[in-house]
Amino acid sequence: MAALHIPSRDEFVRGCQQYEAHEKRDAMYKVATFLVSHFWGAPADMADGLGVLLLTWNNAFYRYGLFDFDELERAIANNMNTLGALRHRDIRSFSGADEGTVEGLFPTFLQALQILDGKAKGRKSPVGASKALHLLAPAFFPLWDAKIADAYGCAYYHDPVKQYIRFCRITRQIAEAVQDYMPIEGKTLVRLIDEYNYSKYTQGWI
Repeated sequence: MAALHIPSRDEFVRGCQQYEAHEKRDAMYKVATFLVSHFWGAPADMADGLGVLLLTWNNAFYRYGLFDFDELERAIANNMNTLGALRHRDIRSFSGADEGTVEGLFPTFLQALQILDGKAKGRKSPVGASKALHLLAPAFFPLWDAKIADAYGCAYYHDPVKQYIRFCRITRQIAEAVQDYMPIEGKTLVRLIDEYNYSKYTQGWI
């Protein structure tokens, strides 16, 4: 297995700068983040907030069919205590004790966000699950896509739960290394790492 690539300060900052220069969908992230925060404790409204991001950032997946908002609401409601405890946690605090929690949450949201009907009925999105969890605990749960996961040796086509746990560990290592590279300025460290990853691995801007 290749050694984990830790970006230099210059590379990391350039990645985040290129994201801001090229990516125009950040408005939906801000809106979804606000809605989830504003309606925290009201699962139906929180589910609507998640939908704002999922149906824009994951539109390539959900063009085949929508997920069941009622099922997403139940997933949130049934896990409110756990999500509340994680909401103010930082990825740098992720430990082996958290792996069991992820083993419970990730498949729950993977199931809740599957396509409800049509030719793609039952198709699941590990990307969508990570985005939902990130919005619910934005400093704790990292985001990924296929290219990012592959770049870190975490291809999720088989056993996505195990691979996501591994990705959480990797993100913790990166967070510890880059935490002093640049001011966060309203963004979580996890979010900045995602912007860097997206620029480098998804889009090839750096």
